[in-house]
Amino acid sequence: MRIEAPWVAAVVGGSPFGDLESIVIDGVDFDSRTIAPGQMFVALVAERDGHHHLVDAADRGAALHLCSDPAAVAAAGVPAVIVEDTLLALGSLAAAVRDELLADTRVVGITGSVGKTSTKDLTSAALSAGLVTHANRASFNNEQGLPVTVLTAPDGCAALVVEMGMRGHGQIAELCRIARPDIGVVTAVGESHTELVGGLDGVARAKGELVEALPPSGTAVLNAADPRVIAMAPRCAGSVLTFGADGDVCAERIALDERARASFVARTPWGSAQVRLTLSGEHMVSNACAALAVAGAVGVDVEAAAAAMGAVPAAPGRMAVVEARNGLVVVDDTYNANPTSVEAALRALVAVPAAHHVAMLGLMAELEDPGPSHVAIADLCRRLGVRLIPVECDLYGAEAVTVDSLADLRFDDSTAVLVKGSRVAGLERVVRFLTNG
Repeated sequence: MRIEAPWVAAVVGGSPFGDLESIVIDGVDFDSRTIAPGQMFVALVAERDGHHHLVDAADRGAALHLCSDPAAVAAAGVPAVIVEDTLLALGSLAAAVRDELLADTRVVGITGSVGKTSTKDLTSAALSAGLVTHANRASFNNEQGLPVTVLTAPDGCAALVVEMGMRGHGQIAELCRIARPDIGVVTAVGESHTELVGGLDGVARAKGELVEALPPSGTAVLNAADPRVIAMAPRCAGSVLTFGADGDVCAERIALDERARASFVARTPWGSAQVRLTLSGEHMVSNACAALAVAGAVGVDVEAAAAAMGAVPAAPGRMAVVEARNGLVVVDDTYNANPTSVEAALRALVAVPAAHHVAMLGLMAELEDPGPSHVAIADLCRRLGVRLIPVECDLYGAEAVTVDSLADLRFDDSTAVLVKGSRVAGLERVVRFLTNG
């Protein structure tokens, strides 16, 4: 999306540095390593100060810089808009673009304790079957990433899909203020960030901010199988569509292949469609039903949407099934973990044909009551016949291994191994070891 630099300065109330009259930006980024020519570099001030990378961004082709340090701008000699707070200005710019340049665009907000990114990817694919669609890259789902997603929408964008994460009350409401979604999807309420918001009911209140933000003309797409999600329906001023078991959009005749990839028949208000997913895990069926509900709500043909979803690959660290050189099957689900997502991953693991199933699990962080939650997962492993190997975590009630001691483990080629933990556990190190062995 092309935006004139003087308009940027006016919208954010910034002071121009240099001659901005002829500058037109096409997108924004706050990482000088990934910025593309013609984009605006946003110098965020957090653990790292983006003002240290103004020259790097300019060398990579940044056309404009949004900054809060006049001295750094002067030293770098780059064209800039100077504001008091670059993060606040980034959000304000995105809100203005949504109001003025994307006013006719359908915006889909997606939140939930699990499944946000997979549902975002499936929804983006489903909508792309009939509309010019743009979605956040990776997990750009916070106050930094969501505005970037809005501001990198292409010209002619008809549907914008934005993932919304939270670590406290009021955060999703603020993201909604920027993106103004007219469709809101809530995938599930689970034990994620419970210590920060006051248990599961607190998670439901925080996630429900998306439903409350929808306009009377909007649509809430809610998981009928999750009591805390379906209870959000009265908080919606618009209409409600449900997905999952007994929902408006549901799955019939579910089958899993040798890599736990689901195929099923989707029953929807707009007709039925055959779906074949490349994503592993039966829990992906619910995510696909949510995506089809969104596609149907905006008028995309559900058969075309279903076909498009079949080409969505697994995102890195999210139920990515890899066969190592030694024949091991490794299920890489290391991006994050909470009890709900770990249970789903374990059930997907045992659906993979193998003589032995092993779960290498790390810490599940930010839980209100972590001890019992980890022990419950250990009990589930026993019930499913999965060998549990805790990695640098002593909460599962079993002896843990360290990453440095992985060479002492021995697996044969008839084993499927799930690797999963919260981001702080850094279990991608385990995946690298297993797949390079």
